[in-house]
Amino acid sequence: MFKVIRRAWRYMVFALSGRLDELSDPRIQIEQAIQEAKEQHQRLSQQAAAVIGNERELEMKLARSLEETEKLQANARQAVLLADQARAAGDERKALSYEDSARAFASRLVAAETAMGDVQLMHERARQSSAQARASVENNAMALQKKIAERMRLLSQLDQAKMQEQLNKAMGDLSGLTPAGDTPTMDQVREKIEKRYARALGEAELTSNSVEARMIEVERAAIDVEGAARLEAIKESLRQDRKPEVES
Repeated sequence: MFKVIRRAWRYMVFALSGRLDELSDPRIQIEQAIQEAKEQHQRLSQQAAAVIGNERELEMKLARSLEETEKLQANARQAVLLADQARAAGDERKALSYEDSARAFASRLVAAETAMGDVQLMHERARQSSAQARASVENNAMALQKKIAERMRLLSQLDQAKMQEQLNKAMGDLSGLTPAGDTPTMDQVREKIEKRYARALGEAELTSNSVEARMIEVERAAIDVEGAARLEAIKESLRQDRKPEVES
C-alpha cells in the first residue's frame, strides 16, 4: 500500500512539474537563469577576493618577518663586533656581556627565521590559491558573457517562434484547418450554403413537377394565347381606321 501511495505521489509531482514547465514563460526562465549566473559570479568573486586578500596579508607578514630577521641579524653582528672590541681593549667582562647579547639576538633570529619560513610556506600556498581564484573568476566571467550572448540569441529566437506561431495560426484560420473558437471556417460556411442551395433546387424541382404547377402553366399558356389574339385584333382595328384616310 505504501509503495502504491509513493508511486502515485511521484506521478502527481511529475505531472504537476511538467504542467508548470509548459505554463512557464520562457522569457522569465531565461532571465532567472541569467540572474542566477550573475549571483553565482558575484559569490565567486567575493570568495576570490577573500583568497587574494589573505595572500596580501601574508605578504605584509612576510615583509615584517624579513625586516625583523634582518634587524636581529644586524644586532647579533653588532654585538659580536662590540665583544671583539672589548676583548681587544682588555675588558673581558664587557666582552662576555656583549657575547651574551649576541647569543640572545642569535636565538631570537633563529625563532624569527623559523616563523618566517612558515609564513613563506603559507604565502606560497596562498599565492597558488589566488592564481586559481583569479583563473576561476576569469573563466566564470567568460561563461557569464557567453550566457548573456546566449540570452540575446534565445530571446530573438523566442520572438521569431512567437511570430511564426501567429503566422501559422493565421494561415490555419484562412485554410479552415484551425478555426478560432466557435467561428466556422470558410469550408464549413461553403458546405452550409451549398447544402441550402441544393435543398432549394430540390424543392423547386418538386414544385415544378406538381399538378398545381402544370395547371398554372396551362392557364398561363391560355392567357398568353388570348393576349396574342387580342393584340392582333387591336392591330387589325388600327389598320381599318387608317384605310379611309388613305382613300380620301
